[in-house]
Amino acid sequence: MRTATKFIYIVPALCLLLTACLTEEDQSPVYNEELETLTALREDIETLADSSVCNDSSECRFIAFGSKPCGGPWGFLVYSTSIDTNDLEAKVEQYNTLEAAFNSKWGLASDCSVPAQPTDVICENNKCVAIY
Repeated sequence: MRTATKFIYIVPALCLLLTACLTEEDQSPVYNEELETLTALREDIETLADSSVCNDSSECRFIAFGSKPCGGPWGFLVYSTSIDTNDLEAKVEQYNTLEAAFNSKWGLASDCSVPAQPTDVICENNKCVAIY
């Protein structure tokens, strides 16, 4: 009788353990898909920002880009107003939100250093450049 009682507790525990293991394996493709989505969006944002040109420093801007697991951005993206800045800013906001959720969901970690914010952005050779 005692063996039967132990069996009642062991079988569900083994099932939960097996389910947990299978769930981890099943999450790997989800992780990769989410990472690919983030990578594609980041590349789209960087391409858009890189396509911007300037004639004067007053056209230059910067925006916090990325979301570190510890909080705050990974860095700052420099661009000019020659592009659709509303589109760029919306995409950066979307990316930052998605990356923060991704970091939280997957328990990622990073250093907690704070990147230097540009003190100014200038137009140099028709490209906006950050000054630190």
